[in-house]
Amino acid sequence: LAIVGPGRIGTALAEAFRRAGIEVEGPLGRGEKPHADVVLLCVPDAGIAKAAAVVVDAPFVGHTSGATPLGGLAFGLHPLQSVTGPETSFEGCGCAIAGSSEEALELARSLARAAGMEPFVIDDSARAAYHASASIASNFVVTLEWMAERIAAAAGIAPEDARRMLAPLVRQTVDNWATLGPQAALTGPVARGDEITIARQRKAVQGAAPDLLPLFDALVEQTREVAAAREVAA
Repeated sequence: LAIVGPGRIGTALAEAFRRAGIEVEGPLGRGEKPHADVVLLCVPDAGIAKAAAVVVDAPFVGHTSGATPLGGLAFGLHPLQSVTGPETSFEGCGCAIAGSSEEALELARSLARAAGMEPFVIDDSARAAYHASASIASNFVVTLEWMAERIAAAAGIAPEDARRMLAPLVRQTVDNWATLGPQAALTGPVARGDEITIARQRKAVQGAAPDLLPLFDALVEQTREVAAAREVAA
């Protein structure tokens, strides 16, 4: 297996496959030509076509993009994991796979399982929606916690202290959502219809970070929808 792209995902996957006993070439730079029969392109979406042109002779070429269709490539393999460095573990996480043939699909499935991931098939027509879901679940959570840090600063709490104190709350909330679903996991003033507290929070956000107020209002409205769905279910 050759990995093209020495960034976060390429480096982390190379380490994971090596730990699984797979012989790995790379991660290679985008101009380097691999010699393996199976090549995995771990490059930004915009660079996939250019990187693929260098390895056109390889029997099986795949990419790790979540949103990009296969195009002329043989397979796709997108780990459903937040990758920050080579030490990232893929054990137990999902992995969206696709293949231009049954053989290519089975190859993607076996690679995912070798790294300890749980493979599931995503059709090209559904990739953008799948990837948007993943971005909301991962990237937007980071943005929300950044918002929380900014508002906490208005209460005199330093960012590093806010992260330390809010992290257990975030972890428990995510665990509750995963176990119980959104309606049962929802707590707080919106869930209990406490409009006085919501108004106080809104005023605090307006004073601390007025640029965040539109997003705060939008989140409150969406949270009301979740709470309403819980009441209907009950």
